[in-house]
Amino acid sequence: MALALAVGLAGAAGAVSRYLLDGWVQDRASGLFPFGTLTVNVIGSFILGVVAGVVLRHAGSSGAQAVIGTGFCGGMTTWSTAAWETVRLAEEGSPAVSASFTFANLAASLAAGGLGLVAALRA
Repeated sequence: MALALAVGLAGAAGAVSRYLLDGWVQDRASGLFPFGTLTVNVIGSFILGVVAGVVLRHAGSSGAQAVIGTGFCGGMTTWSTAAWETVRLAEEGSPAVSASFTFANLAASLAAGGLGLVAALRA
């Protein structure tokens, strides 16, 4: 029960972080491209990669993995919003922006997760 509460609190912290960071980035961006969503997904993927690497290399606790990975990173990243923005952009007549966002979001997030994993495994 305590672990579930910790995951929930970390998820809340991740969601607030997403809201603030997404808004901060998007307020400074111009155009239709959802840079805020891209930013939170890439950062969250990097953090999750680091967590996975620490757990693999140092036999980290499954509790810490659940709290940081499932809780914080789950609350911070927003793949449902990314999917919604992809559809919204296409429906609003911007299929090229929609496609480039989808590709950039997936490629950058995978790369960030991989970099985080490698960094943690080498530490």
